[in-house]
Amino acid sequence: MNDKTIVVVGGGIGGLVAVNELRGLLPKNHRIVLVEKNDRHEFAPSFLWVMSGIRRPEEITRPVQSLLRPGIDLVLAQVETIDTKRSLVETSEGSFDYDYLIVAVGAELAPETVPGLSEEANSYYTLEGASKLHGALRGFQGGAIAVVVASMPYKCPGAPLEGAMLIADFFRKVDLSRRVDVHLFTPEPQPMPVAGPALGNAALDMLNSRAITYHPLHKLAAVNSGSRELTFDGGRTFAYDLLVAIPPHRSPAVVRQSGLANENGWVPVDRATLRTPVENVYAIGDVTSISIPGRWKPDVPLMLPKAGVFAHSQALVVARRVTAAISGRESSASFCGDGYCMLETGEDLAGFAYGNFFAEPSPDVRLKQIGKAWHVGKVLFEKWWLAPYGIRKELYRQSIALGSRLMGIPSDI
Repeated sequence: MNDKTIVVVGGGIGGLVAVNELRGLLPKNHRIVLVEKNDRHEFAPSFLWVMSGIRRPEEITRPVQSLLRPGIDLVLAQVETIDTKRSLVETSEGSFDYDYLIVAVGAELAPETVPGLSEEANSYYTLEGASKLHGALRGFQGGAIAVVVASMPYKCPGAPLEGAMLIADFFRKVDLSRRVDVHLFTPEPQPMPVAGPALGNAALDMLNSRAITYHPLHKLAAVNSGSRELTFDGGRTFAYDLLVAIPPHRSPAVVRQSGLANENGWVPVDRATLRTPVENVYAIGDVTSISIPGRWKPDVPLMLPKAGVFAHSQALVVARRVTAAISGRESSASFCGDGYCMLETGEDLAGFAYGNFFAEPSPDVRLKQIGKAWHVGKVLFEKWWLAPYGIRKELYRQSIALGSRLMGIPSDI
């Protein structure tokens, strides 16, 4: 068996799971390289808790190295070029030939693509932004708060709902809820349309019970910071006192220039295997484009949401397929489209949504009853993810066993 080199670009959830799984499956003579531009990993699911003041930034970051199995080469560098014709990744710290490539660079935020948004909006989609927004909430004395999904697609379909509910909960705790009106704007026709109407209706009930006004089919066109006014397609406007935005997302430039991306900038892959059209090149996580059954609009197909739970599952599939290919075996590992998330509602409560996004004729996703158990589950997952790799295996076993009993779902998702 010839020695092989597997290069993984991007050290988010998908990239970390991929390299750790590969290192556990492959003999030591095969080299595994992780290229990541940041030396510290930020646990994005907890950004909302930083916004709310429940976590401090330093509590949800770890050195990337501490999250890796021994035997993985970590290269802290900016990826400059992905050259699939030469099987080469060029970085700010040198070039790396590969036999197999896994692209896991995620999506980047592009607030500058909406006039006025960069200058005015707060956001909890970055750690720095979540910390800054916490300060803005603490200093806010009343008025209209606009939580705005600027455009599609965006990471974590439940995060806009969670953000609006946790902001409302923040002001309830400081006894200012009567002086604050929270509004949620989105270009979507309903909350989380990709999950189907049943979950959308349940989410609407959650928003209504917390006196959050929901505005569907509002596509943000511009922000006027002088008059503090939002303008939407069609000319509708809204005056705000505090703006919280989910900025537009796009793929990193290195992906758009690699030849792997489609006309929208995302990487199309086979939905079961995560293969790209280029031999021995895979893509996982937020950077991918995967169509699923159903339509968002009559002429717009639904796409698999960009979420860490999918990146995690996809990384396991790709690691097993690459291992099988190197070993000269066939692999049946397949991404099945199952996904789940815990929807934080405030008051240490959460809902649990779980289902199959590949179900026909449309995704079948259900919301379990809101309760404290789901919030505790999210806390446990955070603790497991941020633990040094050396002690994570046992924590993982215990957490999966407990979670399976609580949630009534298979333990191998």
